[in-house]
Amino acid sequence: MALVVEKFGGTSVAGPERIRVVADHVARRRSAGDAVVLVVSAMGSETDELLRMASDVASAPPGRELDMLITGGERKACALMAMAINDLGVPAASFTGSQAGFHTDSSHTAAKIVEITPKRVTEALADGLVPVVGGSQGVSVSGDVTFFGRGGSDTTAVALAHALGADQCEIFTDVPGVFSADPRVVAQARRMDAVSFDELLEMTASGCPKPAMRAVELARTYGVELHVRSAFSWMPGTTVTGAKAMERAVISAVTHNTGEAKMTVSGVADKPGVAARLFRALADSDVNVDMIVQNVSVQGITDISFTVPRSQVEASRAVAEGLVAELGVNAVAADDDIARVSLIGAGMQTNPGVAARMFETLADEGINIEMISTSAIRISCVVRAADAERAVAALHRSFELDVAPAQRPIGY
Repeated sequence: MALVVEKFGGTSVAGPERIRVVADHVARRRSAGDAVVLVVSAMGSETDELLRMASDVASAPPGRELDMLITGGERKACALMAMAINDLGVPAASFTGSQAGFHTDSSHTAAKIVEITPKRVTEALADGLVPVVGGSQGVSVSGDVTFFGRGGSDTTAVALAHALGADQCEIFTDVPGVFSADPRVVAQARRMDAVSFDELLEMTASGCPKPAMRAVELARTYGVELHVRSAFSWMPGTTVTGAKAMERAVISAVTHNTGEAKMTVSGVADKPGVAARLFRALADSDVNVDMIVQNVSVQGITDISFTVPRSQVEASRAVAEGLVAELGVNAVAADDDIARVSLIGAGMQTNPGVAARMFETLADEGINIEMISTSAIRISCVVRAADAERAVAALHRSFELDVAPAQRPIGY
């Protein structure tokens, strides 16, 4: 008998019919001898609706009250799911994040898990019940309800799988797995049978929307095997583990992200401590900086460019403009008409031809590269937003990502 934690996203439990379908799946899994723990998100677009209602009644809703409001969506979904499972003759019980033992810090709307003590979930399993846990929520050290943020139900599932010692954590969504590119952009995008934690972490950090990056980080840290699959087809999806196949293809996927902006701070002194002062101030303001480029100094003066989420442009501008006198900043400019295109693949570091091929492919398409960033398994380029989809399609063709890895020449 296997112990499996299964997470179902909002589209998977969007209404009564979908909830009954998932309940039937759980009943079948139980009849096959497996023990199942469910984690559910709010139904459909309910979180968006709750946020809209909050903005209708308050110009700046307090974080504590937002968390109380938003987590109600998951509580509603898990209670309805437990009712549906019970109706099929399988005993089930719903639990809030607090009841399931999720203890967090006090960062409302973006809480971090401090500790998990899933005593009630363990007891429910021992009593033959299917525990149904509300995702993306916990309780702070001060006793307040907290919300993990968007995609937090994935994090709930992975953390619970680790705490329970589950054999696997399955992330059910509305797509059949992880793809070599966004299927909406590249019709030939291929579902990947398997991907490593490191590769998927780079993919989620550079534009792949599912599963949540935070959940992948947690799974990699604690060695929780993931299976990303569809709740609409029930077919096998993409497994995510730490293992890597021998002589596998160098490139696994191409991703893109249009949700970033480029900030440029001009005219700063090229001397020790300037970059440290700027980026410390940004970090203290919770600005998430990604790619960074510093230009060559001219007469002791330089420019620093970096990318941030579009939602943090104004916060970044305020920080930089606040350092004008201290750092001698001439100007602060924001450009949100950009996109990041990235190649992801294990073995890239030992194949120097990958970067050249990527740059040549973009050049052949007449696409200008504005910034470049690399890691051991990723190369990212900032391009104009209007060029992003064309760049993704061209790179997917160039590296033959529509072909299964075993059928590609080694080095692709």
